[in-house]
Amino acid sequence: MANTPAAGTPETDSTTADTSAINYALPDPKAFDGTIEGKKTALYILKGDKIQVAITNYGARIVSLIAPDKDGKPVDVALGFSNISDYEKPGAAFFGPVVGRFGNRIGKATFTLDGKTYKTEQNNNGNTLHGGPSGFHSHVWDAKQIDDKTLQLTYLSKDGEGGFPGNLTTTVTYSIVDGNALKLDYKATTDKATPVNPTSHGFFNLNGEGSGTINNHVLMIDADRYSVVDKGLIPQGEPQPVAGTPFDFRKPTPIGARVDTPNNEQLKFAGGYDHNWVLNTKVGTLAKIAEVTGDKSGIKMTIMTTEPAIQFYGGNFFNGKDKGKYGRAINLREALALETQHYPDSPNHPTYPNTILKPGQTYTQTTVYAFGQ
Repeated sequence: MANTPAAGTPETDSTTADTSAINYALPDPKAFDGTIEGKKTALYILKGDKIQVAITNYGARIVSLIAPDKDGKPVDVALGFSNISDYEKPGAAFFGPVVGRFGNRIGKATFTLDGKTYKTEQNNNGNTLHGGPSGFHSHVWDAKQIDDKTLQLTYLSKDGEGGFPGNLTTTVTYSIVDGNALKLDYKATTDKATPVNPTSHGFFNLNGEGSGTINNHVLMIDADRYSVVDKGLIPQGEPQPVAGTPFDFRKPTPIGARVDTPNNEQLKFAGGYDHNWVLNTKVGTLAKIAEVTGDKSGIKMTIMTTEPAIQFYGGNFFNGKDKGKYGRAINLREALALETQHYPDSPNHPTYPNTILKPGQTYTQTTVYAFGQ
């Protein structure tokens, strides 16, 4: 779910882009040595038996994730940039970071809590998206590499930052588990009641960055309902059944099979998929909730989470203006995001699962991205 410029005609038709000339490899850590807001930036490498992950403390973002394809060839399935300077460009804001303190949208950039109305930063058609311009993605986190498989990142969002109340301390621990899975453990505490809904905003193409469309990826989401939205992509009322709609991914289905369904208002509003699915699993219990497979690579990404929902964004706003770390333009629907979360705009909907964290409480959630064939 990006705030990149509105989609235009892709610069090239890369539906069948050739990746044979791409040498997929981890970025050079030296290219991430810098200073932002007076704090040092760096690149950290995690290595498992099957996957390798590069993460920068600028925005706690995933830069690169290399996994073997069906032939054992290394493929970089996470979109990103090759140096820290490129991440400071306006269009790069939501490439790979942990977003918050409230991931997804808050309608009209306004919410009321304990009788007080708060105005948050606008950055998406009058709404607040992913915490606004001052969100988690725009700051350097404190990093502690525990070992070659574990990285702990911590950020203090001060009272009033982005318009949100309370000093919120958030820790995200990235770890490689079982040799082939990237696990994200979140923890947050506050000194004032505040909305909290962080998520990972990784962009993926399981055929490899620069390989063309994700429309032929096959997707499954274990959800019977999804959030119907208005033109600003703000949920309207209670979630509705996916049955009989292009939003039914309960059985594995190519992403592009129904994305251009004529006269579907929801697809028209978002230019494709950019919606919240309500998961069938039990909240707080780590369970498999989604699976997506690259049609050419055979790489399968399985997602497990403790969260009640997931946002599926189909890359509708990419327009070729951004070039990834392998020098190729990122065009329309050449990457996807699957963001585990609570519902969008929850502070303005009392019937939605609670997103208000209070002093003395600890917010926790876990999400796992596993890679195999």
